[in-house]
Formats: sequence, structure tokens, C-alpha cells
Amino acid sequence: MSLRSKLKEAVICLQAGRVTLPYPHQPSAPPAGFRGRPIFNIAKCIGCAGCANNCPAREILVHDICQEIRIIQYVGRRCTYCGRCADVCPEKAITMSTEFENATNDIGDMQQRLELFMGTCQRCGRCFKEPGPMEQLMMKGYRLDLLEQERWVYDAKAYLDREPTVRDIEIELG
Repeated sequence: MSLRSKLKEAVICLQAGRVTLPYPHQPSAPPAGFRGRPIFNIAKCIGCAGCANNCPAREILVHDICQEIRIIQYVGRRCTYCGRCADVCPEKAITMSTEFENATNDIGDMQQRLELFMGTCQRCGRCFKEPGPMEQLMMKGYRLDLLEQERWVYDAKAYLDREPTVRDIEIELG
């Protein structure tokens, strides 16, 4: 590399002018289709847990205290803002915000907790309409995510014709 090539490069850079944005002083609007963090609307949520079942990062936890009360908690630590939860929600209770400045000193600022009362039928005890054949192949029973440790746990009992669909794997330690 010669001194002449370095001078040419310096001249080209100086002719380009200012290339940085005046971001902190003049924030620009996010582009169309930008996905920020998910925002949950408790007034629209029916508690189906479709968002928790489809979250690839397992950041939405569901805990059934009893048949009538369900807690949905968005942890937000590993969320990639993919938007699957908003796409899957049948009631559009989850929307993706346009906020991109999510820095915080406390991770609890990102969390959202919904406590839902599940209206059940007094005759049959079900919360929703009868599932179709494909839905019957999915998990049955109560969800048991550990809210205190903010972990997703597969502890539901699923059965097809009296046969368990998921068998526990025994691991011998030692």
C-alpha cells in the first residue's frame, strides 16, 4: 500500500460528508413492519395459551391455578420479537409494539402478567368448544409452568385411547 492510495481513500471519505444520523436528538419513526416487544391486552385475551405453545423462546409461561383461573406471564428475557404469538392469537390480544428502545436496568420492567378468569360451562366443565380431531392430538390437561423460576415445564398428561402419547425418559445417574 502506498501513501498515494491512502490519500485517495482519505479524499473519498472527506467528500462523502456526514454519514451518521442525528439519532438521539432527532429520533426517526421505525420502518413499516417493524416488530417491537409484544403487548398483551387482558380485555381481549381468552386464555387459550396458543401464544405460549408457539413461542420458540418459551418466554410465555402458563400456569393453571385451578380450572377457572389461569395466569399467563411474559418473561421477555430471551424474546427475539419474532411475532409468532401475535400471529397465532385468535382474538388479536397480542400486538407487536413499535418501541425499539427497550434498555432497562431491571428485567422486571419487560415482564407482563395476566391473571384470567376462565368462564367454564356449569354442565360439562369445559372452557371452550369441543376441539377438532387435530386439536385433540395436542396436549391435554393443565399447564404447569414454574412461574417462580420463570421456566417452561412439560408436565401435562396427554392420552390417546388410554395410551400415553409422551413417555418419560428414565436417566440413570452415577
